[in-house]
Order: sequence, then structure tokens, then C-alpha cells
Amino acid sequence: MAPDDVPSYAMRLATRHVVAVAIVAVTTLAAFACGNTPSTPAPAAPDPVREAHIHGGPPPPPAPLRDGERFLEVGLTQAFKPSPPSGGTDEYRCFLIDPKLTERSFITGTQFLPQNLEIVHHAILYSVKPSEVAHAKQVDDASPGDGWQCFGGTGLNTSFLNSGDTYLGGWAPGGKETLVGGIAGYPVDPGTQVVLQVHYNLLSTSGKSGPTDQSSMRLRLMPGTADVTPLEALRIIAPIELPCTASESGPLCDRTKAVEDLVARTGPGARTMVNQLNQFCNKGNPPVGGVTQHCDVPVREAALVYSVAPHMHLLGRSISVELNPGKPDARMLLDQKAFNFDDQTQQPLAQPVRLNPGDVLRVTCTHDASLRAQLPELKVLQPRYVVWGDGTSDEMCLATLITTPKV
Repeated sequence: MAPDDVPSYAMRLATRHVVAVAIVAVTTLAAFACGNTPSTPAPAAPDPVREAHIHGGPPPPPAPLRDGERFLEVGLTQAFKPSPPSGGTDEYRCFLIDPKLTERSFITGTQFLPQNLEIVHHAILYSVKPSEVAHAKQVDDASPGDGWQCFGGTGLNTSFLNSGDTYLGGWAPGGKETLVGGIAGYPVDPGTQVVLQVHYNLLSTSGKSGPTDQSSMRLRLMPGTADVTPLEALRIIAPIELPCTASESGPLCDRTKAVEDLVARTGPGARTMVNQLNQFCNKGNPPVGGVTQHCDVPVREAALVYSVAPHMHLLGRSISVELNPGKPDARMLLDQKAFNFDDQTQQPLAQPVRLNPGDVLRVTCTHDASLRAQLPELKVLQPRYVVWGDGTSDEMCLATLITTPKV
């Protein structure tokens, strides 16, 4: 990619789902300027050992309906048996679901209802515009079985910088239905369909197919004529460059070999993601390994922030989101010094915070490779240099801000 193309790619990465992981995509325009911190000691966190891949319990009940709202529950029509590709332990599967909307509406709440918590790692809901439904059906029909494999996104991009879907909601361990104060929601037109992207993890079976899942989702709907504050989701991400610990060794401790392994497990898009993160986060310089990485995201449009959700994987230690770092008006929007993989829910702000053009958002994450030897899910795997990747044994640094342009 030519240097002049990097800002556009960065905006694409920020505004859509070049990698659809964790919790959301973004509709607010932003460009990336990122940095990293060489290896420094990781902060302590209590009881790092998680004893199984099963996270959380049954979905909690939704909040009561508000005036004008109704529930609609839709989901997989039959059980699906994930089958990770290329000897991996993860499969991202997208399912096209028709909620049969006949009038313009607002989706004022979503709740993913995981049926098999043993294998469901996270899920994201996207709306597909009526004009893009035919393309989505073509993608679905071209793939054998239910849905289609969708590492790194829904696969519905009509071009590299154009997306055929929009974020609606998501679920990660500990997730529940979260309603923004007041009446707010995502506008959708009649004929809109929904893509449910589910990340299945089969570490518990060493990647062998067998367990099935038939998850669903509950949509909270309000008529499009209602006085509803429109919502957008802003996602900010940082690269991962986590070397093996001093006590670890093996072929995958070499970064080049680790990236090749990632590509074999999740597809060539993984290399593009890693390379372009380094291109605009590290200005194209050689990657710098370290436990802490960050990205600075200049804000281009005014917005109000209601809540922030963190997302990392099993090696995550801490994550923060700061507004205007290093300036007199600096403000911490999220500061989790002991990240909890089992609670990646939206964290409401005490009061909405305004973003103005020219402001900067910084997301910072610290990971700890020594956890690999302590976690049952990971200690059976080869030590590796960890970069950004879709698998549970890979890592991410991502924060989702729920915003409105109505300021």
C-alpha cells in the first residue's frame, strides 16, 4: 500500500470491520496515529488463572420494556457444529438472519443469547441494508452449510473501503443487555437483515469438531417515528507486539514464523492487518516488541460518549482509554488496572463526555505472556510471539465507545 493510502486504510480500519472482533465497529470518522512502549514489567493482577473456557452463566433477563418498545427474538434455525480450519481452534461464523422488519425502526437494545457457553467466545450483530441483502445472500449461498466462515469481518465488503453492514450490538463474557440513559438506538429501514457473527473457540476439544450451538438474539424495537437519539459505535484499537517470556523458547517465538502460523490458522487477511497496524501505528519502522502498546485516534466529528467497553483476550492485564492525553484537559474515560476477561461489558460514564474535532483518544493495553503457562486453555500450546489476531490464543487491544452525533 502506498504511503498516501495509509490514512484512508486507517479510517477504514476505524470505521468498519476489517477485523470484526470483540465488540463493535465504528461510524465516526477517525484516523490513526499510534505508538508503542518497549518491554516494561506488567502490573500485578489478582488470581490470573482462569480454570475453564466456560465463561459466565445463563443470560440475565432484559430490562422492562419502555413505552413504545417491543421485543423480537430471532436466531439460528438449527444447531451449528463449528469446525476450525487449518488445524486451528477457532472459527468465526456469520449467519444471515431476517427479522422481517416491515417499517422503519430503531433498535434500542440488543441481547445475544448464547446457547453453548462452552464454545461461544463472543458475538457481534450487524445490520445489512436492504440494498445489500442480495449480496449477503450470494455470500451465504456460496458457502456450504449454515452461514459462512468470516475471520476478520463479515465478508460483506463490496470494496476494500466500502462496507455493506453496520454495527448493532455485541456480546462478550459477562455481557448483558445495556441500555443508554434516555431513549437511544440504531436506525434501520424495512427489509433490513441482521448478520450474527459468532466466534467459536474449541480449545476445550483441541480444535476437534463435535460441540454444537444454536444461539439467538433478542432485539428491542421502537417505531422509526419515535423521538429516539441516534447511536453510533466508535472502535479504537492498538497493535499487539508481545514477545515470548525469557523462560520460553520455540520456533513460534520468532515473529515472522508466528505471523505465518497466524495466517495458516485464520487466513491472509491476518497478515494485512498486522502489517498495516505497524505501518500507521509505528510509522513503518521495524516493530518494537513490548508488553504495552497504544494508539492515538484524532477525533474528526463532534459526539457525546455514553459508555466504553474493553476487549482483550486471555493475556490481557490492563486497558485504558484517555481523552487528550498529556494536555491540561486530559480525562480518563476507562481505566481497568486489572482487566477481567469474564467482564467485558459496557462501562457507563457518570455523565456523557463531549468529543470535539481535534481531540485525541488514546487506547493503551498491557498484556502478560507469562499467563500462558498458567492458563489451562493456553499452556498446552506452543509459546509464541503474539500479534493482533482473531484466535483466542492471539490477542487484541480494543475499546468500544457508544456515542451519538446529536450534541
